[in-house]
Parts: sequence; C-alpha cells; structure tokens
Amino acid sequence: MTDATGFESIAPTTLADILGRGQVMDIGIRPLWSPTPRVAGPAFTVRCPAGDNLMLHAAIHRAEPGSVIVVESGDVDYALAGGNVCAVAQRRGIAAFVLDGVIRDIGEVREMGFPVFARGVIPIPGTKAAPQPLNVQVRCGGVDVNAGDIVVADEEGIVVTPHARQDEVLRAAQAKLAQEAEESLDAWEAAHRARIDKILSDKGFEG
Repeated sequence: MTDATGFESIAPTTLADILGRGQVMDIGIRPLWSPTPRVAGPAFTVRCPAGDNLMLHAAIHRAEPGSVIVVESGDVDYALAGGNVCAVAQRRGIAAFVLDGVIRDIGEVREMGFPVFARGVIPIPGTKAAPQPLNVQVRCGGVDVNAGDIVVADEEGIVVTPHARQDEVLRAAQAKLAQEAEESLDAWEAAHRARIDKILSDKGFEG
C-alpha cells in the first residue's frame, strides 16, 4: 500500500496552492460531523451505480488499514452506508470515507468518531445488486481518483495528490510551510501590498 506519511501534517489549503483547482473536490462533499479531524491516506477506489451500495460494503473487508475509501456514485436518493458499515470500517483501520453520495445513521457515526465526507444524509439504504471492479479510476467530487493517490481531507476541503507526484508534492508543501513559518506578519503584509499594488498599477488602476 502507498505510504501517506507526512501528508497528515499538510493542510488541504497548502496542497491546493500547489496542485491547483483540478485536484480539489467540489464543496458539496463535506465532513458530516464536527470537529472532524484531518485524515490522510491512500485511496481505495470504489464505484457504486446509482441506488446501489454493494461495492462499498465489499470494500470495507478488502481495503488495507490506513486507506481512505473513495466512492463514485453521485446518487443522493439512497444511502451508501450506515452505522454498522462505518463501525466495521473503523474497526478494520480504514481512515475515512469520501463519498460522492449520502449515508444514514449520522448520530451513530458521529458518536463513534468515524470521519465521513459526503453530500449529506438520508434514511433509506441502497440495494446490493451491482458488482463493479475495485481500485479502478473513479470520479468523485469532480476529481479523477486512482487507487494509491493520496487523499487529504478536513473541514477546509478534500485534495487528491496523484500517486506519481506524491514525493514531489510533499517536498513542495513542506518547503512552503517552512517558508511561511519564518515570515512575520509584517513581512507578509509588506510583500502582499507590494504585489497587489503592482497588479493594480499594471492594469491601469489609480487610487
């Protein structure tokens, strides 16, 4: 399994600055309880046709500990998972669910402290009738996700680092954080004003 060590200390905001909009999931997929801790782990990808949750229920028994299970669904009429599925996932060491869909039993999920990022909650479950391949490319929240990509999620949002760029992005993020830590607010303010004033001047703004 891909090692996500180091990414748990990197905020999605920092990763978004490096990777750009294309690797940031849309704002509809949010933590379903608060405060949800930051999670980071390799993606275990799942595809669930609308109204069916079979493959997510299969994935919790197949994903390795530390994985973030990422589900393509796009359906908000039927729940992909409930309290027992989340409890088993948590017991098996799954780091989190990131779902382009909805769940149920949010009270149980909140009480157990299992991180779920999804589009919302609905009380009715889906069916279990549509086998699909696991760990193939999926699209979740507008981002293409492959097995082993690094998913970092917290209250700020969800960012996906392609596996092939993992080392490069981690180094860049750590360097960015180190630079920011050394910069005082006064220095940041001066540099910020100079940059903004230059943009305004270049565009002919007076005032």
